[in-house]
Amino acid sequence: MNAMTPRRVALGVLAFGGLLVVVVVFALASGPSAVALGDVVSALRGEPVAAHVEDIVMRVRLPRVMLGVAVGAALAVAGVLFQALLRNPLADPFVLGVSGGAALGGMLVLSLGAGFGLGYAAVPPAAFAGALLATLLLYAVAGARGRLSPTQLLLTGVVFNAFASAAIVFLASMAGFTEGASLFLWLIGSLAVPRPEIIGWVFGFLGVGLLVAMLAARSLDLLTLGEESAAQLGVDVQRLQRVVLLATSVMVGAAVSAAGLIGFVGLIVPHLLRLVIGPDHRLLVPSAALAGAAFLVLCDTLARSLPGGRELPVGAVTAVAGGPFFLWLLRRAQGLGSRA
Repeated sequence: MNAMTPRRVALGVLAFGGLLVVVVVFALASGPSAVALGDVVSALRGEPVAAHVEDIVMRVRLPRVMLGVAVGAALAVAGVLFQALLRNPLADPFVLGVSGGAALGGMLVLSLGAGFGLGYAAVPPAAFAGALLATLLLYAVAGARGRLSPTQLLLTGVVFNAFASAAIVFLASMAGFTEGASLFLWLIGSLAVPRPEIIGWVFGFLGVGLLVAMLAARSLDLLTLGEESAAQLGVDVQRLQRVVLLATSVMVGAAVSAAGLIGFVGLIVPHLLRLVIGPDHRLLVPSAALAGAAFLVLCDTLARSLPGGRELPVGAVTAVAGGPFFLWLLRRAQGLGSRA
């Protein structure tokens, strides 16, 4: 493996940034009403195009694509950070139940917040609080001195996700929600209704998480050697865990409040990137943000480009891709454990 240098980091970021640009342009051109690539580029550059093309590209598809970029990047970076903290390739916000905690926090505000004068603006902070509490619960189960095996991680995530889903349905029923389809889309994960103000919040929280992750990149590399080894090499492990957990919870809470429960982005993208570019977090973190954004935008493009104008929630597409991938990772991790 070549030594990590600023030039290698820059080349990697440029490569994945170029991939993201290609995917975004493809997503803006694709859908039930196809648009020529040249018209997409012209619309983005502010050049004159047909009125219906401008409406499709700039007002219908661009907000949805930008939401996909922000959410995909946030979930992928969160997956990188969870896997570094837990030193486990199976760690992912959805699998661990952190996304479920964020969704439960958001639903508490949606169902009960009106009685306390809370509107939709309170959903992102509530989702952040839910994600943070779910993360702290995970660490409480793991114990300060213990490590979760892949099987324990899976069981903890399954139990908490089941609890969160049941609680969400209960709250929706108690509140008398009649928008069953909207609730279903939120539980599965969808980019179909992008809120411009929420997109800005997600990008803002993503920026905070990326800043923390890049500043902690070297410490995260050392943490993969084990907590004791990292401490001996000068890492304040407890402080690192607290700061990274806060940053991760902020990103997951923002992503879930904007798009619902979208799973496996933080599992698939970081693992594939480690196979391609290696485990150094100085390159892995920005590459995960760009690749995660491209992955989710591509999945959403496939979800809304079905024959007959039909559309799937993007969470269903990521689940179809991520479910078998997770089982393969679990089997691989158990095989490595049995040979150790």
